[in-house]
Amino acid sequence: MAGNSEPLSPRAKLAVTAGRAAAAVSRAAGRGSGSVIGGRVALKLDPDLLARLAAHLDVVLVSATNGKTTTTRLIAEALRATGEEVVSNALGANMPAGITSALAGGSKARYGVIEVDEKYLAGVAKDVTPKAIALLNLSRDQLDRAAETRMLAEHWREGLAGSKAVIIANADDPLVVWAASSSANVVWVAAGQEWKDDAWSCPSCGGVMQRPGDDWLCGECGFRRPTPTWALSGDHVLDPHGSAWPIRLQLPGRANRANATTSAAVAAAFGVPPQVALERMYSVQAVAGRYDVVSYLDRDIRLLLAKNPAGWLETFSLIDPPPAPVILAVNARGADGTDTSWLWDVDYSRLAGHPICVIGDRRLDLAVRLEVAGVDFQVFDTAAEAVRACPPGRIEAIANYTAFQDLRRAVGN
Repeated sequence: MAGNSEPLSPRAKLAVTAGRAAAAVSRAAGRGSGSVIGGRVALKLDPDLLARLAAHLDVVLVSATNGKTTTTRLIAEALRATGEEVVSNALGANMPAGITSALAGGSKARYGVIEVDEKYLAGVAKDVTPKAIALLNLSRDQLDRAAETRMLAEHWREGLAGSKAVIIANADDPLVVWAASSSANVVWVAAGQEWKDDAWSCPSCGGVMQRPGDDWLCGECGFRRPTPTWALSGDHVLDPHGSAWPIRLQLPGRANRANATTSAAVAAAFGVPPQVALERMYSVQAVAGRYDVVSYLDRDIRLLLAKNPAGWLETFSLIDPPPAPVILAVNARGADGTDTSWLWDVDYSRLAGHPICVIGDRRLDLAVRLEVAGVDFQVFDTAAEAVRACPPGRIEAIANYTAFQDLRRAVGN
């Protein structure tokens, strides 16, 4: 039933009110949206608030290293085709506090579409009893904070064992397959996997993974790619009946077509036909500023987010060909992870031929990496200096998380 049929207890109402007040103060002080501090305050007053707020919702959880914010947005749009209200943490506050803040505004909603940080997936799933969980990929990210990828997969596997949710999982990522295989009801999606450097050893036995063509298998224990029922095929989604549905997105790139494929499979679990779901996804032009094109200093700057080696690999495939100028921005603050050693896992030689400008807190770290890659670049202190150094026309700007937020503020987005 849509809407909260069981009113919140006085304690829960107080927690929600206090959380909203804290969020409002944070916004007024210019400290951001306030969703995280608001959720923390609310959960401090009522530790069970997240479960209470989700009790009336049909919840979808989305977790991955890359693509979860975009996929969450696409699923939310697809489910709105039902005519029911959808509540979602659209801005990407994906830990329990941010999720609690988002759900506090969904008392009249039928569906909750929630992005969840990889480390918190099992705990959030326990609280909100999801109807579906989408698992996209696992790769190295924030090395000082997140566990090793095999350990994350094991955490998922243990946390999802016995779950009654429908698990919609990427059949092309061995770590995701191993994690999801503990569940009884799994829908496998052939969404692809460009970055493979975190999945060369078998997560089940540690043996060397073999990758003949698009397949993968472990020759030692027999663990192998499951047969998918949904698949990305070029610019089409193949459904379980073999029908091909065209993907028409305003979001660029193969990775977003893969996100749309998974989103269509999730929507189908809630009765939304693929054609209807994919048509709704076309309305998404940008996601929390990602892919926006902003006019600044007489240039058009396209804002692209890349937080880890897998993300940079996918992003390089999106940019205009040389000699399109590229601005690269890297920070190493708490939200990014303070370990920048991941820069050495990115193949920056792919940027050869592009005029490159480097900014951000860790611009010198990035400059050393580019010099070793044999790529020409210039280092600047500010975004404005970098933009002025670029010729007229479109600039591709690639940044990790807090550098992306800094860049958005600098260009007025």
